Amino acid sequence: MLRLLKFEQGLIREIPVEAGQLESHIDIANWIDADSPDENERALLQVLLHTDLPESDDVMEIETSARCFVDQAGIHVHSLFLTQTEGRLQTVSVACILQSNRLITIRETELADFRLLRMRARRGQVECRTPSELLVTLLEQKVENHADSIEDIHHQLEQISYLVLEQEDPDLEDAVSKLARVEDNNGKIRLCLMDTQRDISFLLRHLRNQTEECETLREIMRDVETLMSHTAFLFDKINFLMDSTQGFIHLEQSQIIKIFSIAAVVFLPPTLVASIYGMNFDFMPELKWLFGYPGAIVLMICSGIAPYWYFKGKGWL
Repeated sequence: MLRLLKFEQGLIREIPVEAGQLESHIDIANWIDADSPDENERALLQVLLHTDLPESDDVMEIETSARCFVDQAGIHVHSLFLTQTEGRLQTVSVACILQSNRLITIRETELADFRLLRMRARRGQVECRTPSELLVTLLEQKVENHADSIEDIHHQLEQISYLVLEQEDPDLEDAVSKLARVEDNNGKIRLCLMDTQRDISFLLRHLRNQTEECETLREIMRDVETLMSHTAFLFDKINFLMDSTQGFIHLEQSQIIKIFSIAAVVFLPPTLVASIYGMNFDFMPELKWLFGYPGAIVLMICSGIAPYWYFKGKGWL
């Protein structure tokens, strides 16, 4: 699907496109947002760009030379964005092609950053006059979304911290599962922030003549560095809570083993007495004794109580 937007009186506004009118409007668009484009839409963009569009495998490559480069089509920046699926964050690469009169973005899924930017554009809240300014605005929106995600992770860790450290009889296995999910999300955010640092450094070199955009990029870079420090703090807190949770689990397991160990020791003397009187020897004086059976029962009970009292007196129970 292709969405077309243009600059109008210093604002970015969406161009309403009816069926069959895409080709007539695409030339006046300053932002072409391609969301999972089909073959016809890709062919139309390739004619417009006079070059082949990047495939999904090309966009996903991690080496810097494949993610940020310049060719005859314009300045290429393949940037990682976040999307949420079933409570987990996923990274999605978006190919951004910056030209003198337009910005083209190509992606394979809907993203909250793009949806929010379009919604703000409909309300007349996005000020843009050049494609480079639009790309910078998109990166700024991306970093704001990362900051919100980090705040969500911080709140989740506060809840898990209360569950593990303060709540009585907590579900520790559930806490481990939640910590693993939070750690994965925090890692995805940090990966996107590192990718954003690389994108900004590349744009600063190629937009050096555009003073306002470069100044905004430097501000975004400072925000990214702050968020990177915060993700490092969150990793430390996650590791602390994971170690604490595993420690409590080991304590519970040790307590269970302790109970079984004491039970085995307590029942050992009665078992010894019962084993002795279960022997089949011809000469056993107690076999003919009138009180032999109750005497053996009392002896087994006393031999079991004695270790229990001893352990209790030592404070082991």
